[in-house]
Amino acid sequence: MGNYNFSSEDDEYFIITLSYKKLYETLKKLKIRKNRIIQVIGAPGTGKSANINHAIKELDLNVYNVKLSIPKEVVSSKKVFNIIFEYLKDDLNLESRKDIYKRLREFDLVLIADDFHDSHRQNPGIMGFSQWTQVVGFKSFTFYLLCIWEYLNHRDHFKDITLVFQTSWRIYISGVKYDLFSDLGILSRFLVFILKRFFIVVEISYSDEETIKIVKNYIPHVDENLILIYIKKYGHKPRFICNILESES
Repeated sequence: MGNYNFSSEDDEYFIITLSYKKLYETLKKLKIRKNRIIQVIGAPGTGKSANINHAIKELDLNVYNVKLSIPKEVVSSKKVFNIIFEYLKDDLNLESRKDIYKRLREFDLVLIADDFHDSHRQNPGIMGFSQWTQVVGFKSFTFYLLCIWEYLNHRDHFKDITLVFQTSWRIYISGVKYDLFSDLGILSRFLVFILKRFFIVVEISYSDEETIKIVKNYIPHVDENLILIYIKKYGHKPRFICNILESES
């Protein structure tokens, strides 16, 4: 099989977990109450997008999926910020930001996930947001300030819009990639605590039993004790474990 992406398009491989149930119940409330900002966090390899997409499909939510393609030469936060609105104007066939916000109110949620963060995986000629932040480093902080300023200046426009972010903040330490919200122990828990003060946060994480069940659903013949060994070494990251098992078979 190989290269496990845990796409929810293939429902036979999706396992209902405690994290999924929490996400489902959170998104279920969106048809009743909008004006929410939801951050879905989790270590790389846990299948955040699969959980989001499965819940959206099961709840039959009307979703607008924001896409982003950044030219390779772009480094300016302001330029990236403007590219987002240029895309929205073109895609929604609208002229002003006010019209964009008005149109987005019609959806149950506005999703900022794989097609925004990792669009470079489908088109190596451009950068997704995650790759852009990796290139510019801490200079990307200006982008977040622009987003905060936009929100504060258009709070009335946002009042009937729900935003769902597939959130990760990756850093490199000694050449190794870490997720700030999940891979750095006490520091990660503190950052999640702060995040929860401002947003609704749903964390995708698994127990040993859930991780074993997910992996065996993809690779039925694998020994559970071997999965436990990899859990201790790599954490509860089913996609990573599946790829390692496949590479060793």
